[in-house]
Parts: sequence; C-alpha cells; structure tokens
Amino acid sequence: MNLDSLKLIQSHPAKVTFDAGDGFHLVVEPHAPGVFRIRLGERDAVAHDLPVAGRASAHAQMLIARGEAISEAETQAATHASGWDVVQGDTLLRVGKGEFCLQVIKNDQVTMSLTDDGIGYDQGHWSFGVALDDYDTVYGLGQTLTDLNRRGEYVVSDDPEHRALPLAWSPNGWGLYVNALGRVDHDVAESNPNAYEVHAQSPVLDLFVFTGEPSEILNQYTAITGRAGQVSLWAMGAWLKQSEGTTLTQVIEQVDQLRAHGVALDNVMLHPPMAWNWQESKLAIDWNTQRFPDAKQVLDLFAAKSIQIALPSLPAIVVGTSTFEELEDRGWLLAKDSGDACVFAGNEDTAGQAYGLLDLTHKDVYKQWVERQRQLADDGVAAVVCNVQLDIPDDVTARGGESGAVLRNIYPMLARQALYEACAGHKVPPEGLVLTHDLVPAGQRYPWQAPMQASFSWEGLCQSIRAAVSVGASGLPVQMHALGDASKAQLDNKGVELYLRWLAMCVFSGNFQFENAKHVSKGHLSEEHQALVVHWMQWRYRLIPYVLGAIEDAARTGLPVQRAMAMCFPQDREAHRWDTQYMCGPALLVAPVTAPGTKVQVYLPEAEGWWDMRTGWRYDGGQTLEMDVGLDMIPVFGREGHMLCLGPATRSTADFNSAKLLDDVWMFGMPIHNPVVMRNKIRVMQMQGSSYIKGLEGLKILPSEGLEVKRRGAEVRISRAR
Repeated sequence: MNLDSLKLIQSHPAKVTFDAGDGFHLVVEPHAPGVFRIRLGERDAVAHDLPVAGRASAHAQMLIARGEAISEAETQAATHASGWDVVQGDTLLRVGKGEFCLQVIKNDQVTMSLTDDGIGYDQGHWSFGVALDDYDTVYGLGQTLTDLNRRGEYVVSDDPEHRALPLAWSPNGWGLYVNALGRVDHDVAESNPNAYEVHAQSPVLDLFVFTGEPSEILNQYTAITGRAGQVSLWAMGAWLKQSEGTTLTQVIEQVDQLRAHGVALDNVMLHPPMAWNWQESKLAIDWNTQRFPDAKQVLDLFAAKSIQIALPSLPAIVVGTSTFEELEDRGWLLAKDSGDACVFAGNEDTAGQAYGLLDLTHKDVYKQWVERQRQLADDGVAAVVCNVQLDIPDDVTARGGESGAVLRNIYPMLARQALYEACAGHKVPPEGLVLTHDLVPAGQRYPWQAPMQASFSWEGLCQSIRAAVSVGASGLPVQMHALGDASKAQLDNKGVELYLRWLAMCVFSGNFQFENAKHVSKGHLSEEHQALVVHWMQWRYRLIPYVLGAIEDAARTGLPVQRAMAMCFPQDREAHRWDTQYMCGPALLVAPVTAPGTKVQVYLPEAEGWWDMRTGWRYDGGQTLEMDVGLDMIPVFGREGHMLCLGPATRSTADFNSAKLLDDVWMFGMPIHNPVVMRNKIRVMQMQGSSYIKGLEGLKILPSEGLEVKRRGAEVRISRAR
C-alpha cells in the first residue's frame, strides 16, 4: 500500500490521525506506556476506539477489555526521515511517507520495523511483515510441542489443530497483537527467512505494538485484552480423572484409599459422556439416571469428603430427538445457508451420537444455556469441562451474522464465557472454573486450560512442559498437566521411573490430574516407590500457598505460573536454549529430569544468584551444573532476593487453616522485592540495607546463609550478618 500521500490532519496527546488517501485514515494512539495502537482503514471505520453499536460493538468487547488510551504522546516531524514521530517517554513510533515506513525506536535503538514491502490491502485482506535479523526469536502464538521459538512456523488462527493465540513477542523488546476475529495467518519466517509476515482478514487493520521486557509486554497485553480472575483454593488441590468403566461408588472408594495411603486429593473429573440429558421437547436439564440415580445424594457424598466434581458439558442437541427438531424449527441451532441445522459427527461427550450446536450468538439461547448450566452449579457441580473449538464449515451462519473464521473464533469464546458466568454465579468477586482445551482470543480471561493428552513417554513429558510454557508465553496463566496413561493399569519398572519424574515436574506447576488412580494405589507400586509418591504429594500441598500466590500474580500482571526462560531472562541467549527448564512463579527455577538415569544438567541464568533448595548452597549464575538426582529429587533453585512460602502437608485443601496457612518461609538471600504471597499475608518493606517483613505470626523462618534475622512479634527484620 503506497502511502506517499500521507498527511497529518489531527494531533492530540491521546490520538494522532493521518489521511492516507483514497478515503483511508491511519490512527495512532499511545495506548499505554510502551504500547502503540495502530488502526488503518476507511475513515468512518476508524473514527471511534470501539464500535458504538450492533454486533461490531459486541465483537470488540469480546477482544478488548480496555478500549480507551491511558497514555499520552507528543507528535513531531521526524528528524532524519520524511514523516512523523509519535513520542512517549524514551519510546517513539516513526511513521514515514512513501512505501509505508513504520518503526518502533526505544532509547535511540530500532526495536521493530516493518519490512520494505509496507502494508498491503485487497478487499478486506491486509498483509504486512516485521523485519527479523539473524538473532530475532519469536515466542507466543499459542501452544507448541516443539521449539518454543516459533521462527520457521506457519500458524493459522482459526485452525483447531494449531491451538493458536494472537500475541507474538521477541526477547529483543517488541510484541505484536493483531486485534481481529477473522482469520489471521502468522508466517513466522517460514516463507521469508528474514520476516514475520501477517495476513489478516478484517475490514480494519488493528494492531497493538508493545515495547519493553517480555514481562512488561505480557502485563500490557493482558491489561488490554482482559485477565483471569482468582480461582478457589480447592482448585489448587490434585485432581483425579475417573477411569472408564468405574462407577461413582468405586471413585469414592479410590479417593478414600489414596488419602489413607498419603496421596492427597481434592477434585474428581468425571469421564464422558455428559452426566445430564435434555428433556424431550423442552430445553431443560435432567440428570442421567444411569450414572446418577440420585444426583443430590451422590454430590452430597462427594462434598462430605471435601471432593469437588467437574463434569463434561457441551452446548449440543442430539440429532433425532424432538428437542433437536423443535430448536431447528425455532432457529436456535447453528444452521447452514440452506436453513438446515449443521450436524456434527458424534464425539465422546455425546456418546458417539450426531448433534447440533446451540446458536450462542442468539441472546435468548445464550441466556438459556447459562441458566441451565447454573442449575448444575447450584446442585453442587464445581467446574465444567467443555471443548468446542470445532471446524465449523464456512457455509454455516449464526443468528448474529457470523460465519467462517469469525464464527470459529467466536463460538468457543461464547461457550467459555457462558460457562464461566454459570459457575461463578453471583459470587463477588467472581470465582469460577472452566476447563477446556480451546485456545481462542481472550481465552486468558477464563482459567484454566485443560491438560493436553501427551503420550506416556519421555518425549511426551517434554511436550507437556513445552505446551504449558508456550501457552503461558501467549498470555494464559495456567495449563494443567495429565499424569500417567489412562489405558494402562500397571506400570513396569521403566514406567515407574518416568511416572515419578513426571510427578515431580507436576508438583512445581500450576496443577495436574492423575489419569489413573491405580497407578498410585497401594499394592500397584513397591513400598519404596509408594513412599516417593507420598513424598512428592506432600511437597505439592506445601507449595499451594506459593502457587496460588503466583496465580494471584497472574490476575494482576498477566504472568503465568510456568514461565519460559526467554520471558524471564531476555538478555541471556544461552538460557533461551533450555526450553524444558522454566521458572515456577517468580522465585523458583525448575529443571525437570526429562531422560532416564540419575544425571541431569541445569543452566543457571547469568546476572543472578541461585540457591539450591536441597543443599542450601549458593551458586553464581551464568554456568551449567551437572547434578546427581535420585527419584526423590528434582533440581530446583531459589532466585536470589526472593522468598518461598510453604504451607502444611495435608490430605485436602479443606484441612488448611485459613488463619495459619503458612508454615515456613524460605529466603534466598536478602529480599529485594515485594513478594506476591497468598492473600497478601506477607508484606516486605525495604529500608537502608535491610528488609522488614510483616505478617509472620506463628511462622518458622529458615534464614539463608549470610543473613541476620531478628524478630519482634509479627515483624521480622532481615539484614546482612556482621
């Protein structure tokens, strides 16, 4: 797109407008510190920050939680180019004439620049490229099982197989979010080795360009698009997936047996199909009496044992029922252009029966779906599992007018939003849990991601780690892990080693579920291995206050629980290569054992001090260690200046004492920050070479070497030892 006629027509601190010729306007907003919003399209289409009415307004609100700009900038003529500089602080966006030039400059260094091809436009199809040098790496864009660096990949937003998300960023200090519901193709140097090319189907090209450290980019991105709320304490406990062929009575017996042998549990995820049915000729829910002869009695029994239940759910109406026929006639199902309801092949949720989907773009249908799911929540269902990222055909049009890629993106968003509203109910603040594999724009508003089903192998373990870390690098706070193989009732000796290594990794993650109760049942493992399972489960429950604090941190900053090395140490290129290492929250470096044997290498990032949690020894960063690790050990290092807060080892989160949630506080050197700790029970204040920590009644403090700890009531002073 040739913009040689670019003219500045309006300059305000919060918005700069250019006439781009042919009826097009270019609008630049200093949207937030280090963030520029760039919109290019027909004049009327870019006149407002958000569409004022209709479906366009609803779509905009699905994607943007904060539409108004909160920063200001000064516009001035570019000093060494033909164009203008939009300047906010030490960062400027340079807009040039001719073949459209757009650069982001921070501290006089070019951070990001479009390729010489500029911006292309052809009947609602936009294209542009970001120039990449030899050292540029690109992260984000959703789930990957291989290299966290997405360079060399092609990612498509509306393909369910790609598990795409819209945020991309580089450790070199830039990030990019294409704000669109239509199809977006991300060609990350696959076609052109020197460019990250974007192709977007949208009437307006709407870009958010970010500058700064990756943590700043995640913070600003989630502030603009929306953040997840805080989850309930019970969700932090371990999950058990019901095995196929087991009854609810058998599941309860398994929970009792596991707890009796030291394996803590809090939650049970019931296997498909759905535990409820639609009533004939009526959009109302009845419990499946074959699985729930007396639903209230069963749910009360689980509740009495402090076990929360998650049920599979799907906004599906089975073909061949009178309800399907009535709703098809009423226009309440997604329909093809012919007017007939779109029929999808049966899946495990519908017990293999073909089905139609409720048209959730219809406000009455949406309301009914929320109300029916809230009925289940009122009955005692704590969470739902719902996967609707389906390949909806292009010839399907929703009541709201959406079709094609837009509908494929919107539908899972609406389903997740509705289920979250149903689970959260009238709670203030809202707390609800919707588990799904779907990855869609704004998915980070609704925790959590369901675990991916990796093969039970060493490669599967690596894939599980990369999947969780890559999802976190794309803006989602938590992806659970699946531990074990649901199809195997018994583990051989090699399988036991892998299982224990996988369990150790899960302990230092957002959360996980057991795929098969028999894997950890007494009698299926040797006494030695059973003791190791108990050992790791005790550690998991002791870590709950810390992990929950990391999730609360995500609700404020957008940073995930499992953090990529490139996200935390953008300047250390060596650290980026260690893609199965990660930071668990702000304080812990975790190096899972990902191959058989007792030797493992750990890289300690440079410019940091690291404290071995097992020995208490301190190591300088910038070195690789080779460690001997038994099955009772995983290399975990505390980051200097941080704290680790530990709770008690319990059989359930119901046993936690909310008045005394913390048992120990481990300090890794002098505290240098204000840690995020469960419900802000601990606060740190910096004062001239020492730190004051408040809120530590009844806690044991393990001081690090070289520090002097003095206590006065609920206040602790930490300073360098003399």
